[in-house]
Amino acid sequence: MTTSLDQTLHALVGLLLWPVIVALLSLAFLAVLDAGLALGERVGGAARLARLNHGTLENLARRRIARSDLLAKIGPTLGLMGTLIPLGPGIAALGRGDFMALSQAVTTAFDTTIVGLAVGLVGYLTGRLRRHGFDLLLSRLEQEGATHA
Repeated sequence: MTTSLDQTLHALVGLLLWPVIVALLSLAFLAVLDAGLALGERVGGAARLARLNHGTLENLARRRIARSDLLAKIGPTLGLMGTLIPLGPGIAALGRGDFMALSQAVTTAFDTTIVGLAVGLVGYLTGRLRRHGFDLLLSRLEQEGATHA
């Protein structure tokens, strides 16, 4: 037996699907841009970054690593939300014998899972690359500063 509280909760959760999908697609776009920026840092940007003073470089590294970490955490979370939200109505559709609605719900669930995991993977990899690259760069700057002192 469904209570009005259950119906209200179901309606509110149902309203979250489109914002979750839009946020997930926005994060996917940001992940692609961030991966390009991280690749640029590794390929030729390190020389330009080395010209920054230690404090500025440290702040830049902290912000860029934090962005990668955010992608690594938020992407899978939104992907999981996008997985679970349509499964409730999908299971209800199965009970009614509506296989088309079930198929659509499961397709949405799988698609959002894959996009969320891909965003998380890109965030994790760019974060690791950045940590390693910025650590090397900051160590080199510290060594050069010690030799000049």
